[in-house]
Amino acid sequence: MGRGRVQLKRIENKISRQVTFSKRRSGLLKKAQEISILCDAEVGLIVFSTKGKLFEFSTDSSMERIIEKYEEYAYSEKRANNDCERKENWCHEYPKLTARIELLQRNIRNYAGEDLDPLSLRELQNLEQQIDNALKRIRTRTNQLMNGSISQLQKKEKSLHEQNNLLAKQLLKENEKQQAEESNKEEEEGLAKDASNFGLPKSPSELHRIPSLTIRYYFSLSL
Repeated sequence: MGRGRVQLKRIENKISRQVTFSKRRSGLLKKAQEISILCDAEVGLIVFSTKGKLFEFSTDSSMERIIEKYEEYAYSEKRANNDCERKENWCHEYPKLTARIELLQRNIRNYAGEDLDPLSLRELQNLEQQIDNALKRIRTRTNQLMNGSISQLQKKEKSLHEQNNLLAKQLLKENEKQQAEESNKEEEEGLAKDASNFGLPKSPSELHRIPSLTIRYYFSLSL
């Protein structure tokens, strides 16, 4: 009668668990060494006990070299898998994209009034409705742009009108000032001409330079 299969589960007894770990660890390290020798294989074995103690075996001079080799292999394998996934995705997406491009190109030709023969009456009506909607949107956008341009022109016209009014006021002030100066000049020239005819000062400023004459009257009263 053969032995039954032993069920693997955690050993509850702490001492028994430590003894079993020591035996199995030694056997595992021995098996790793045997397979490396018999099969000329590169082996790296790392074991941590429940207390965190490290046990290791490596056929190379250092465990780091085997770990680096493992990381390089894992990265290459992962990259190859990703490339395969991308290729598979592209194989699935390519027909969809091709069909989408063909549909868009056919719609463009239909919007231009080309290749209409294969279309049914229902399809032609839908196409006409789409074109009408597109024309409405185009008209709306055109009106918006035109209204915006008109508004800008009106603002510019108002600004130019205000600038013209300001310039007109400034020009009027300059003309009034010039006329006043010319009037004063003519008045002074007239006074100078009259003064020269009567021997009087030619200008009001010369009046201050004429010597003044004081006349006094003396009265005598006799009784």
